[in-house]
Amino acid sequence: MSDDRGCDLCEGAVITTRYFADDDCWIADCEICLVPMVVWRVHDAAPPPDVLTRLHHALSHVADEALGEGNWTIDDHMRNIPDHYHAHARPPYFWRRAST
Repeated sequence: MSDDRGCDLCEGAVITTRYFADDDCWIADCEICLVPMVVWRVHDAAPPPDVLTRLHHALSHVADEALGEGNWTIDDHMRNIPDHYHAHARPPYFWRRAST
């Protein structure tokens, strides 16, 4: 586990639409890419398999509602904050659309 001082995800400020929160995670639109994102409440990049399953399950419920059932994929490549687990629900062709 790494140092959580100054971590935006640990702070968890409500900046965009907040869809869900429980003891494991919170889900909101990512403030950078504006797609649903699940954030583990523990400052660690590698949740155990059972926690990862719960996080992805929670994200799937929100993403199906926000983006359409099955019209998204999980992207958990943590580009900007690599030491705190989070995953985005990406619609098809997200990166192509974002780069134009």
